Amino acid sequence: MILRAAAPRLRHASLSTVARRSTVCTPAAARHLSTSEEEPIERDSMEYDVVIVGGGPAGLAAAIRLKQLEETTGNEISVCLLEKASEVGAHVVSGNVFEPRALDELLPDWREDADAPLQTKVEADTFAYLHSETGAIPLPCPPSLHNEGNYVASLSQVVRWLGEKAEALGVEVYPGFSAAEVLYDDRGGVRGVATRDVGLNKDGSKGENYEPGMELLAKQTLLAEGARGSCSEEVMAIFDLRKNCDPQQFGLGVKEVRSRRPVLRCLQLVSISR
Repeated sequence: MILRAAAPRLRHASLSTVARRSTVCTPAAARHLSTSEEEPIERDSMEYDVVIVGGGPAGLAAAIRLKQLEETTGNEISVCLLEKASEVGAHVVSGNVFEPRALDELLPDWREDADAPLQTKVEADTFAYLHSETGAIPLPCPPSLHNEGNYVASLSQVVRWLGEKAEALGVEVYPGFSAAEVLYDDRGGVRGVATRDVGLNKDGSKGENYEPGMELLAKQTLLAEGARGSCSEEVMAIFDLRKNCDPQQFGLGVKEVRSRRPVLRCLQLVSISR
């Protein structure tokens, strides 16, 4: 989800570097969702061309592509990426059968990288119908479920590797910082996000060590925080982005980790049951 706003550009080395201080209203006041007067919050702010919320595959791929366009066009693009986990990939715990076509387009020479966490190719598929607690009927694997040419991988390791690629290209990646608020301009357009305040009491009041979050302003704000991200949900509600759209659909999957021998053969086999 890409949201645009006009803002000047300024590069910084870290979130501890202060560009300027500004006074902004709380989200409720900005969205006119509350009629009560709220005390403005003074925040340090930094400005970028693009701010990306979420350090998963989508956010990192977008950041990498933007820096590639910078090299192609010769126009500098300052990119900041926020990830709420303590390190990139820490909240991505899924095992994965990885289909590499998109990665081939993004990083065509990735197979030449010895550090790429995609080393185990799928060599066989099995498909079975579980008809009881102890019985299964083997069936031909449907063409749509064939995985030959795909890779068995840890998605956490893939994301961590993409994070290293993004940083090498000049993306400012800030793990440990979550986007707590969407910021709006006087016309109601999105102008960036603010990180979470720290030092709050349990009741939400300001404690002795209170520090307001950092304000990150951008010409374009890209929300890549997942299907139920709080910032995405807020923006979709305010701008009615789900109008005339099909309802979101979710699936529930169960994964099981087993220790088997020989290990290599087990890793190269994808078994699917219904």
